[in-house]
Amino acid sequence: MPPRSYQLLLFLVILELTSVAVAASGEDEDEEQAACAAANRTDAARLRADRLTVILTGYSERRLPLLRAIAGAYAAHPLVLAVVVLWCNPSTPDRLLLGGAGFPPRAAVRRAASASLNSRFLPRPSDVRTAAVAVADDDVLPDAAALSFAFFAWQQHQRPVPGPGPLVGFFARSHHLDLTRGRWAYTAPQPGRYSMVLTKLMVLGTDLLRAYSCSPELAAARAVVDRERNCEDILMNFVAAEASGAGPVLVEAGGVRDWGDPRNDAAGEGPRGGARDVGLSATGGLGHWETRGRCITEFHRLLGRMPLRYSYGKLVQATGGDQGLCSKGGRLVHCDQ
Repeated sequence: MPPRSYQLLLFLVILELTSVAVAASGEDEDEEQAACAAANRTDAARLRADRLTVILTGYSERRLPLLRAIAGAYAAHPLVLAVVVLWCNPSTPDRLLLGGAGFPPRAAVRRAASASLNSRFLPRPSDVRTAAVAVADDDVLPDAAALSFAFFAWQQHQRPVPGPGPLVGFFARSHHLDLTRGRWAYTAPQPGRYSMVLTKLMVLGTDLLRAYSCSPELAAARAVVDRERNCEDILMNFVAAEASGAGPVLVEAGGVRDWGDPRNDAAGEGPRGGARDVGLSATGGLGHWETRGRCITEFHRLLGRMPLRYSYGKLVQATGGDQGLCSKGGRLVHCDQ
């Protein structure tokens, strides 16, 4: 049996770790409450419908050079009013995050209270003055034509009466009921249909941020996101489908560079190498798909209903797979090529 002094030291370490976890949880709740209170005071009629805000989420310090370059490209787009860089790694020192080449002047860097993926969808009235936002990963960049097309598609799907429209995105996924296992499964787009778009790059109405973050009914579902460190995009698809009564809209235009796709050649990553192995877009193999199927099942159980709806087409000719561009053999090609 360990000596009493060791037991006491172990107890103090556990107590300290527990205190840190409780403090982080309290910070999350404070940030959420403040964001929701501010959103309640926002006048939706004053939000600009002709421009777009981009919310980029970063965590990996190794990706900072890439994130700065991506933020600069978004900031230069004529339809982008503002870029918000949401940094979710609380241990990163300011000198590393804000030093060096830095971010472009039109990119506001905001530290999240914790690494919670729910932070991606907090309403941010002080930063977001547009009716639509593009939520994107830190390793994906559409060309100018692709981003414009996605934004115009979002505008076209808005309704004359108040209420959110569907999500718009470039990367589709689906779900189906696995009868042999008695649970929902998360899958690639099924032949001719899909039911979700990913936060690799999605365009959505600003009002959906409030619906996701501020609904007491979704508190348990947001807790699942925190527990799994995954599935925030799936939950947003639940929220959007329920609010709009429609499935998402898949679009295709231009090119979308995807550094995080595991189908990139490692040698083709250049000075921004390592993007495949870290960060928000890293693919977790079969376990990742299992986790996301479990999330769908858990969200369904918690809500008591299945709001996801299938969509059956896209706005342009289908390519038969993801639209991300990967580096292969020294060339940029579609990742599934």
